[in-house]
Amino acid sequence: MNYETILVAENEGVRTITLNRPERRNAMTPAMQEELIWAMEDATAGDCRVVVFKGAGDAFCSGLDLAALQAMNNQPPAEHRVDVERVARLFRTLYELPLATIAAVHGAAIGGGTGLATICDFTLATPAAKFGYTEARIGFVPALVSAFLALQIGDKRSRDLLLTARLFDAAEAHRLGLVNEVVAPEALQERVNALALVLKANSPESLAATKRLMAAQNKAWLDAAIETAIESNARARETADFREGLAAFLEKRKPVWKRPV
Repeated sequence: MNYETILVAENEGVRTITLNRPERRNAMTPAMQEELIWAMEDATAGDCRVVVFKGAGDAFCSGLDLAALQAMNNQPPAEHRVDVERVARLFRTLYELPLATIAAVHGAAIGGGTGLATICDFTLATPAAKFGYTEARIGFVPALVSAFLALQIGDKRSRDLLLTARLFDAAEAHRLGLVNEVVAPEALQERVNALALVLKANSPESLAATKRLMAAQNKAWLDAAIETAIESNARARETADFREGLAAFLEKRKPVWKRPV
């Protein structure tokens, strides 16, 4: 399969998926989201045992692409929901993938990039990695990522990250439980390779069954949380705060918020 926004390579049962828009700091587009889903689904059809996610250039993934953000202002409500459902499918596919997944984060992983990095089974990050659910800064709602975040670190700590929209480093992400290990930059690939070897030594049927079991235990809650998140995300795209936040972001100025009625 030919990909335009990602690179896919496979070697000895390890599939490496590299987000490949370095000139845009690997910002997500609808095309990239679809290609990530295809690359994961394709991995399950072969002999792949482990899927590794990386970013080309100096970032892992800087979130949603600016052009995609601009296009949102001109979309009808039905298209907003289609967009949100695609992101939900991406995160759900990653969470439920019956293969072990590793994110190797060497730079910024923001918004949806944080989601992509931390929904993986294992997240390895260098000290320079930065994370953040920054949607509230532009009047958006971090709806889909919030479902997985609450599942991982609980309600109180999720509120801190989502409501402040602050950036946090790899060390804090490790303390929170979103990053498994903080690794020196020069050792990151070596550590990914070593972890992949450990995972490949285990029974593939057992790993797949364990992942299905854990996903099933959370399914009812996650089903409801994601459906609520889809509705919330789609509605947020039609608000005055989102229009103002997006305009301020594009114009490189501070937003002027109106008090809610």
